[in-house]
Amino acid sequence: AEKAEAYHQYLLKTGLKDFAAIDGNTGVFLFKKEENGIAHFYTMALWKSWEAIKKFAGEDYEKARYYPEDKDFLLEFEIFVTHMDILEKPDCI
Repeated sequence: AEKAEAYHQYLLKTGLKDFAAIDGNTGVFLFKKEENGIAHFYTMALWKSWEAIKKFAGEDYEKARYYPEDKDFLLEFEIFVTHMDILEKPDCI
């Protein structure tokens, strides 16, 4: 958890910035949970279409995408990401 704030800043400069640069991205949520001295980060990006997702992730859009410096922060690397359709949302979003 000691690198949590540095990782947060790193995410703002890399992944979150890259999400926002893609036409079709409508926003990103970034969540953090600290547990037993480890900070867990979860990203939820909102997209207008599957094509917009592919602009960011490529044709193999279910495979997790990493940046070279991620190895300095992450303890484990997920192989795949999960995509879901939004069925309902609160009015504030």
